[in-house]
Amino acid sequence: MERKMIKGSTARKPEWQINELFVDRWSPRAMSGEAVSEAELMTLFEAARWAPSSGNFQPWRMLYAHRDTPQWPLFFGLLSDGNRLWAQRAGALVLFISRTHFDKDARPCLTHSYDTGAAWQSFALQGYASGLAVHGIQGFDYARARSALNIPEEYHVEAMAVVGRPAATSVLTEALQAREHPSDRRPVSQTVCEGVFAFS
Repeated sequence: MERKMIKGSTARKPEWQINELFVDRWSPRAMSGEAVSEAELMTLFEAARWAPSSGNFQPWRMLYAHRDTPQWPLFFGLLSDGNRLWAQRAGALVLFISRTHFDKDARPCLTHSYDTGAAWQSFALQGYASGLAVHGIQGFDYARARSALNIPEEYHVEAMAVVGRPAATSVLTEALQAREHPSDRRPVSQTVCEGVFAFS
């Protein structure tokens, strides 16, 4: 599907000149219910593969389920009621987890979540560039995800991603339609400061 079909609002304006991909990418909920192929999903995983990580440890792991497969009810059942309303039309659900200790010496990997966040960002940007709707969520049962998906204790459950083909907002409830637009961001000046902590 053409990337322009889910392009963000032209009202989104960066303060500094950056690649348009960062401003145009957003997190739609309106999805068609069509399948996302294995090859399409692997392209997103391939992008995540090349994310930077401390010591090239690559702590991220991803578990996934395509719609209309035996795994789908297991993953879908983890979602909060609010997310089930729209994620029922997704093509795939992906769970991001991270390994908390280095393999070679069992030292804690203090950046496991940070590094996995970089992999998620790569995944999301590639999804947008591929014309897919990709929406990250924390609205799911973390404890049940660990037990139901047999995730060992040495892995931290991070977040989920909902992936699908874009659709018209009319597939959403009225309440969700009102929220179906790219969100703005606070000014850079409220996010960064030179030197010691100086935020109000």
